[in-house]
Amino acid sequence: MTQKQHTEKKFHETNSCCSSEKSSNTAAQSNTKQYLKAALPVVISLFILAAGLYLEQISHPNWFVGNLRFIWYLAAYLPVGLPVLFDAYKSFRNGDFFSEFFLMALATLGAFAIKEYPEGVAVMLFYAIGEAFQDMAVNRAKSSIKSLLDQRPEQVTVLRNGIAQIVQAKNVVIGEIIELKPGEKLGLDGILISEKGSFNTAALTGESKPETKQKNETVLAGMINNNAVTLVQVTTRYEDSKLSRILDLVQNATQQKAPTELFIRKFAKIYTPIVVVLAVLICLVPYFTVSNYVFTDWLYRALVFLVISCPCALVISIPLGYFGGIGAASKHGILFKGSNFLDALAKIEQVVMDKTGTLTEGVFKVQEIIFIDKHNQTELLHWVNKLESYSTHPVATAIHEYVGSLKNDIEIKNVQEIPGLGLSANVYGKNLLVGNFKLLDQFSIPYAININKIGSTVIAIAYNQEFVGYITIADQIKKDAAQTIQNLNTLGVKTTMLSGDKTTVVQQVAKQLQIKNAFGDLLPEDKVNFVKALKTQNQTVAFVGDGVNDAPVVALSDVGIAMGGLGSDATIETADVVIQDDKPSKIPIAIRIGKQTKKIVWQNITLAFVVKGLVLILGAGGLATMWEAVFADVGVALLAILNAVRIQKMQF
Repeated sequence: MTQKQHTEKKFHETNSCCSSEKSSNTAAQSNTKQYLKAALPVVISLFILAAGLYLEQISHPNWFVGNLRFIWYLAAYLPVGLPVLFDAYKSFRNGDFFSEFFLMALATLGAFAIKEYPEGVAVMLFYAIGEAFQDMAVNRAKSSIKSLLDQRPEQVTVLRNGIAQIVQAKNVVIGEIIELKPGEKLGLDGILISEKGSFNTAALTGESKPETKQKNETVLAGMINNNAVTLVQVTTRYEDSKLSRILDLVQNATQQKAPTELFIRKFAKIYTPIVVVLAVLICLVPYFTVSNYVFTDWLYRALVFLVISCPCALVISIPLGYFGGIGAASKHGILFKGSNFLDALAKIEQVVMDKTGTLTEGVFKVQEIIFIDKHNQTELLHWVNKLESYSTHPVATAIHEYVGSLKNDIEIKNVQEIPGLGLSANVYGKNLLVGNFKLLDQFSIPYAININKIGSTVIAIAYNQEFVGYITIADQIKKDAAQTIQNLNTLGVKTTMLSGDKTTVVQQVAKQLQIKNAFGDLLPEDKVNFVKALKTQNQTVAFVGDGVNDAPVVALSDVGIAMGGLGSDATIETADVVIQDDKPSKIPIAIRIGKQTKKIVWQNITLAFVVKGLVLILGAGGLATMWEAVFADVGVALLAILNAVRIQKMQF
């Protein structure tokens, strides 16, 4: 098993531990036990080594020699050396003959063979310390993801026949009512059926500020009820909740490697055998070229060379850097599906954004209703309300809130959704169309109004091939949208807004947000073609969207970003990055995290190569001892690990 596999094994063990749904206190206790278990052999070895070095200094005249010295340092070696020797054996058995475990075993056993016992112990001791730091770094990098699982209670209170019953969350069915007391965590996704409620969403979004939800608004598993008893109607099964899907996405994030990780992985497989061959040559070639050749001296140089050349700093610190970036992002409610997307986002040149639900709230309100006099306005509105009930678009929700409850006796057939245009159906045997004016154009229905003079989103209505009127609907710009555009400009990232909404509305929003490039009246395929055009210009493009129609362009872009709260399932599944709280201000934060992660990874690569290269030259020339080799190997690895976990402390 390679060090890379060893690191990933620990990472997956951390994730599997998460899935047990234990409390954070239990997890903390478990981590403490693991740290103590890892520290015990290190402490024992360190104590015996220090005592041995002291005895060598005070021995008089020379009693601490021979077998006693060997047994003493062997006792110091075994607590930290046996696990590595066992890993080396397993690597051999699995066909991996040149792992860093093999290098460590070969170098330290060789040191014992030439009676350099303290150096042999020191190499293994510091290697064990590096392993302990690695464990701590992995656990820390994933702690914010582990905490997400702690937000799902195993049991919930369900109202059945008016009686409150405590049942397993996984046994609750869609449509049942959950009673949520103050301080309790919601176990499943649903809609609020109480008039309003205040929720702590910090575990899901990283935001400490309470969020107030109104009746019929969506609430998600993991939210904590702040005050009064509230009622929630379940809309999603336990295993299908957004939190469950998000956890699955993040836990599988390591499946997709960054190019840098893949390069180092391939590099180590070629590099390590070469190092072993060079070490053998350093030991044997001087026999033919040096007059006063001493085998033990040149073997010592070869062993120093082996210890220095171990690629631990690279294969440990690089994945830890990416784990740290994923963990830091999750603290801000930003979920990366793979470390490769951290790299991709770091070099994004253009961010293309949808309007509705991305830069605006996506919560529409009916402003004005204009109908031709000869039609019954009340009857038409009920028909429109019935047709819109087949759609999940925010416009449909606005119309439903305005009109009220559905009339089930309306005869409606052959309902069709026309992507990017609207809905069509037969009502009492005649065609009813509800959508934008492009829908009317497609069906060759004339209308005598200038839609460019209307500053709101307009929903056109036609019945029996005749234009009968329209509804104006307004949306609100998100509070952090303007700051988002400003922050992206500061990062040197261009911004473009694309929308299916009419051009006048899009331009009005663009003017308020100071977006130079904005286009409206677009169909889903128009958005795809726009992003394709950018990519043909060799621009790296990120697309941010939330609707079902955004899924194709999200998939096409170099980095697809989905709004995880209001976003459709299709878009969330297709996206590479998910923003849990729908705040566009998280986009520049994600880019900064990507840039910082990449910077730290390359700092570690540079540090490892420079220090190791220098000490390798000194070691081959006999100017570096095993102690310098220990620093070049384990010392650099420790520095790289500490550098990698810095990202957890950074402010973005």
